[in-house]
Amino acid sequence: MSQHKIQQTSIPMRWVGPVLMTGDEVDDKVMIPLATYETPLWSSVGRGAYVTSLAGGIRVTVIDERMSRSVLLEAPDAAQALTAWHSFRQRKEEMSQVVSGTSRFAKLIDMHVQIVGNLLYLRLEFTTGDASGHNMVTMAAEKLLSWLQQQYSSLKYVSVSANYCSDKKATAVNGILGRGKNVVAEVTIPKSLCQRRLHTAPQAITDLNIKKNLLGTLLAGGIRSANAHFANMLLAFYLATGQDAANIVEGSQGITYTEIRNNDLYFSVTIPNIIVGTVGNGKELEFVAENLHRLGCRENRAPGMNARRLAAICCASVLCGELSLLAAQTNEGELMESHLRLERK
Repeated sequence: MSQHKIQQTSIPMRWVGPVLMTGDEVDDKVMIPLATYETPLWSSVGRGAYVTSLAGGIRVTVIDERMSRSVLLEAPDAAQALTAWHSFRQRKEEMSQVVSGTSRFAKLIDMHVQIVGNLLYLRLEFTTGDASGHNMVTMAAEKLLSWLQQQYSSLKYVSVSANYCSDKKATAVNGILGRGKNVVAEVTIPKSLCQRRLHTAPQAITDLNIKKNLLGTLLAGGIRSANAHFANMLLAFYLATGQDAANIVEGSQGITYTEIRNNDLYFSVTIPNIIVGTVGNGKELEFVAENLHRLGCRENRAPGMNARRLAAICCASVLCGELSLLAAQTNEGELMESHLRLERK
């Protein structure tokens, strides 16, 4: 078999900001690395970072965290599948011990099931420390599958991944239950600042968010999602920090919510599926390790806290880009003019 040399692909990267952030995970000014071929993104996120800093900063809250892997078992019939599921719930502590034997960081925190005919789809949810956890949860699921078949002779193996996870797919279950870090970033921008720096009014952004993000996505049949371009910032951030870029599929499922508060603009982004890690495959590449260090995500913290900080910074970068784009789209011609100015040589 011929050996093929591993080559490197060069993607332009720039640090933008700083972004002023507050919250339990981050309480300081942070520069953000974005790797992208869509170079106007740097200016757009940079504008959002500047405006939100003038407004007092972005508040970021990590709501929840869990990494999932679903397995598929086959029972003789639906009744026996249901009986097995009732038994699983009673034996969660034993199952947790099986998981602990696969990793000192993997912890089983919850389980969900769907039964179709005689098929039992079991969604397993874990915390995974500072790793994004793809391999960690698959290994834990594999050990649990073997253990369950030993304990329940009527159950047969079908697959270690059953798509009820749901990995790298836009699904309702991820939007509801979460996969990765569930994070909310929010800011309140005074009306005068909105007019002076974003060249628009709070009411104009709020109206556009309703008509474009909410109604437009509804007409398109979006799945638990209402945003302008979360995927742009997520991909650029993921590539710069060594993440599995395909996870922007579920990551881009999120909601932009705005309202008027005393004539000022309340602006928020909610992202239930930010899948990032600070250790694991790809994180020891020289440029990735340097970027994570500059982000303050390679510190001596309790397990999981570096990854939570990284997810918080990621969410803040999404807010900056989302705010800037929506502001631009309230003004006819501004979006295209900026792209032509920044991209055309």
